[in-house]
Amino acid sequence: MKQAIKAPDSIPLRDILPEEPLLLMGAGPVPIPDAVARANSIVINHLGPYMNRVVDRIKLMGQYVFQTASPKVFGIAGPSSAAMEMAVTNLLWPGRRVLILKNGTFSGRFGEMAEAVGSDVTILEPGMRQSITADMVAKELKKKQYDVVTMVQGETSCGVINHEVREIADVVKKHGALIIVDTVCTLSTMPLHMDAWHLDVVFTGGQKGLSSIPGVSLIAFSTEAWEIIEKRKGRCPHWCLDVRRALQFWQYHHYHYTAPVPGILALHEALRLVCEETLEKRFERHRISSRSLQAGIDAMGMTLFIPEQYRLNSVVAIEIPEGIDSKQARQHMMDAFHVDIAGAFGLPIVRIGQMGEQCRPHNLFRVMYALGVSFRLAGMDLDVKRGMAALEDNLVPDTGHFPA
Repeated sequence: MKQAIKAPDSIPLRDILPEEPLLLMGAGPVPIPDAVARANSIVINHLGPYMNRVVDRIKLMGQYVFQTASPKVFGIAGPSSAAMEMAVTNLLWPGRRVLILKNGTFSGRFGEMAEAVGSDVTILEPGMRQSITADMVAKELKKKQYDVVTMVQGETSCGVINHEVREIADVVKKHGALIIVDTVCTLSTMPLHMDAWHLDVVFTGGQKGLSSIPGVSLIAFSTEAWEIIEKRKGRCPHWCLDVRRALQFWQYHHYHYTAPVPGILALHEALRLVCEETLEKRFERHRISSRSLQAGIDAMGMTLFIPEQYRLNSVVAIEIPEGIDSKQARQHMMDAFHVDIAGAFGLPIVRIGQMGEQCRPHNLFRVMYALGVSFRLAGMDLDVKRGMAALEDNLVPDTGHFPA
């Protein structure tokens, strides 16, 4: 007879986590405001009148952040990849053709999901460290007919931005296809106009630019995309991600599944704070913060991985020379300074996030100093003082004050 499995020792979180919380300056998740943290501690009835009001407000604020009049705005109980999968599995199925515009790991994930639902997948991948242009897409679209084109506005894995989202969308629409855009690391950090740019599906995660918690995402569908979804004869292969089922909760306040109540409340507060700040002010805060950080990194003697004309502001990638143990240096940043930055997906880089609450002066000075000291100890020839001075010089705009 098998012995019963004994209960493990009781170890509270305080004995697992560091005594002082780490400052999260990687590619996400990011620090969250107090209002978001408080909301994340509340549980209410997921089908009651209070939740109905919260859902309606999230949709309204989501329309502002996406810059769309579409009522088809949905929250998702899952990470950004679940939002990506909702977009893919509701618009692609066997016999449908999709063109994947690939800059790195996350834009490539579209292709994996599309293949899994039986679509005909073609991948367009430019040279290393560069953006995809409308001309590249136009040439590919002349070769054969596609139903859907997918792309990222910013590639989190390596720090490349696709500047020509609007121009690419124009080409795609003339071709008669739908366009899906991943704005996971860019929404609310830089301009994105879903309706004006004629985008069909746009999605994001809560844990980056919006400065909410991981595990709850946001997606919006255009009228044209929704017409395709409604005409679909077969079932969506993912029950939880079937957007026709999600409509029952997000539009009619009926049951779909038990919603992640604290996460939805946290998302509400995160969106509210974005609306209070306004997108215009938020874009400028992110622009100044990232520009200043990049100037400091350059002045200190480190090399930015992506050329300036293709560089993403919200995730800054730094090239690490051969022979430097970046993992050890990052560990020193955590141990000595309680600052956490990101590694990479097989690339010789480290990544610093510039999203939401990361873009505050006190966070920038702290991560810059921790970065410089730790990588100097790892063997890089760095002038930390010069980097700190360059950060300060660029961070103070003409007003003479740091950005709020």
